[in-house]
Amino acid sequence: MKTDSIFYNIFQEFPFVFFALLGIPADATNQYQFTSQEIKQLAFRLDGLFLPTITNPQLPFYIVEVQFQPDPNLYYRLFAELFIYLRQYQPSYPWQLVVIYPNRQTERENSLHFQPILQLPNITRIYLNELTPPEIDSLPIKLLQLIIEPESTASDFARDLARQAQTEIANSNVRKSFVNLLETIIVYKLPQKNREEVAAMFNLSDLKQTRFYQDVFSEGKAEGKAEGKAEGKAEGKAETAKIQAEAKQREKTAILRMANLGLTTEQIATVLDIPGAEVAATIAQAEQN
Repeated sequence: MKTDSIFYNIFQEFPFVFFALLGIPADATNQYQFTSQEIKQLAFRLDGLFLPTITNPQLPFYIVEVQFQPDPNLYYRLFAELFIYLRQYQPSYPWQLVVIYPNRQTERENSLHFQPILQLPNITRIYLNELTPPEIDSLPIKLLQLIIEPESTASDFARDLARQAQTEIANSNVRKSFVNLLETIIVYKLPQKNREEVAAMFNLSDLKQTRFYQDVFSEGKAEGKAEGKAEGKAEGKAETAKIQAEAKQREKTAILRMANLGLTTEQIATVLDIPGAEVAATIAQAEQN
C-alpha cells in the first residue's frame, strides 16, 4: 500500500485528523466531506478534497496532497490541477492547498517558479517530523506520526496508541476503526511480521473485533472445526486425531509468538479462549526445551 493511500484512508475514516494538523477544532469536520474529484482536462484527479457541506462562502475548500517521495514536478502538477479545477467547477468557496511531507528534505520547492506563490496564506506545507507539542501529544497527530516512526520503535509506539485509544475514544465502533488503521500502518511498515504477530500487538479488549483477529484466530478455529468434521467422516478417527494434533501445534505456535511479543499468560488465554494453565504449561515446556 502506498503511503498516500494510508493518509487518504485516515482522512476518510477520521476527518478530524486533518483538521487537527491545521490546528482547527474537531467540530469543523461536521461542515465538510472528504472526497476525490476528476478534472477532465489532461486526465487530472484530485485524490484529497475536503468540500464544505453547508452554504457558507467563508468556509474554504481544501485540496490535500501527501508527498513522501521527492518529486521535482509536484508543484507544476498541483498548481495546474488547482487552477483547472477552479476554471472547471468555479466553486463558491475560497481555496486552501495543504501539502504533507515527512520532512523538508523530501520537498522540491523550485523557487524560480513557485517561491512567491508558496508564500501565499492559502498554502500550508506540513512537515511531520517538525510537529511540536501540543500537536504531537494528541491522538490524531500520533496516528500520523506512526507512519514516519522508525521500524525499531514502531511496534511499541503502535501499542501505546492502542492503549491511548481505549481511554480516549469512547465510541466502540470508532475505536475499532482506529485499531484497524493501526494494524494497516504496521503491516505496511513491518512487512516481515506475520498476521499473528500484528494481531497480538494491540489492546486485547478490542482485538476480537478487528479484521486481524477474525482472520488469524476466529477464521482459523472455524476452519479447524470444519476440517475435523469433514476429515473425520472421510478418513476415520486416525485422520481426525492427526488434524487435532495439527491444530494443537498451531495453537502452541500462537502462544509462543504472543509470549515473545510480551503478552502475559492471562492475555494470551483471553485471546485464544483457552485455560491459563494450558498457556503456562506450553510456555514452561518451551523454556525447558
